[in-house]
Amino acid sequence: MKKLVFRIPATALLAAGLIAICVTPVAWAIPGLQALYVIPLGYAWWVVRNRTTVTEESLVARGVFGSTTVRWDEVKSIRLVQKGWLKAVKTDDSEVTLPAVRFMHLPALSVVSGGRVPDPSVVEEPAEEESVESEK
Repeated sequence: MKKLVFRIPATALLAAGLIAICVTPVAWAIPGLQALYVIPLGYAWWVVRNRTTVTEESLVARGVFGSTTVRWDEVKSIRLVQKGWLKAVKTDDSEVTLPAVRFMHLPALSVVSGGRVPDPSVVEEPAEEESVESEK
């Protein structure tokens, strides 16, 4: 069974560490401001948790607080939103955001989905017309 997992790169966790370092002088200046460490922890949780798993049968979009499973027969289309993320449009016209899936991932999504999602990078060449010359 083919399976593909799209996730936010782990290097994004470096930003959480940098935020924690930058918050440290302020957090220890006044008692109670240690709660500022929730910001980098929340961001790190977002990076680790958000992902989309694609199999031949379904899509699983996992967010910060839950996950949504959509079978391929429930998907009407894939929509590109303004920020570059993709959304799966279901047959009832509701949308499911696919975390960490971008336009550049469509060829891989097409392969794993078994062609249910068209690959935009494939260009069909026009059929060559064979000219039949009549002998005189």
